[in-house]
Amino acid sequence: MDHLEEQNNEIEALESIYCGELEIISTTPYHAFAIPIKSDDYEEGISGIHCRLRFDYTSLYPEEVPIIDIEDVENLEAEDMEELKDYLLKQAEENIGMVMIFTLVSAAQEWINIRSDDVRTQKVKREEEKKKREEEEERKKFEGTRVTVESFLAWKQNFDLDIGQLFKKDKDEKNKKLTGRELFMRDKSLNESDLKFLEEGGEYVKVDESLFQDLDDIGLEDMELINDDQS
Repeated sequence: MDHLEEQNNEIEALESIYCGELEIISTTPYHAFAIPIKSDDYEEGISGIHCRLRFDYTSLYPEEVPIIDIEDVENLEAEDMEELKDYLLKQAEENIGMVMIFTLVSAAQEWINIRSDDVRTQKVKREEEKKKREEEEERKKFEGTRVTVESFLAWKQNFDLDIGQLFKKDKDEKNKKLTGRELFMRDKSLNESDLKFLEEGGEYVKVDESLFQDLDDIGLEDMELINDDQS
């Protein structure tokens, strides 16, 4: 097999297939070139995956695997790049003896499409989960604590204890003997009981006001004298 001829023929075919996209990096001692690929949903700076596959022929290609590198990566993690490279090397091993660049580029295109779909699906799932958590937190603001059998029994026990204490307190208050002042403060109507009693008896107590007329003429000094005489 004339390896160099095989390589030159493949380069000519690739330039026709990837017209305007194939970039020849060098031609000596062997061809080195790059082909950009991107996922179907790729939008620069927004979504999807983009990268550039670089291939370097060796002296024995296609009877040995070409050198493969992944460059100018966008939206592809380092571990994903390693996974893609391993995948392409495996594909290359399976195609030893045949020109394989078109096969490898097609395999890479399919891989990044699948990977991009997975990334998009995971993103949507995360957004849905975030929205669900936010809705759940918002709903909790407007609803009480969910009642379970255990929580109801605990509440019932505390409720019964509280009611029992209230009944006991009320009973103790009823059994407590109130003083006259407490009775008075408890029922203000008692301060009119004497008047009511007199009115109901039909008798009125008349006071002779003339007995107190002279009190207005008595000064403070006279009152002190009266008190001294009485003592």
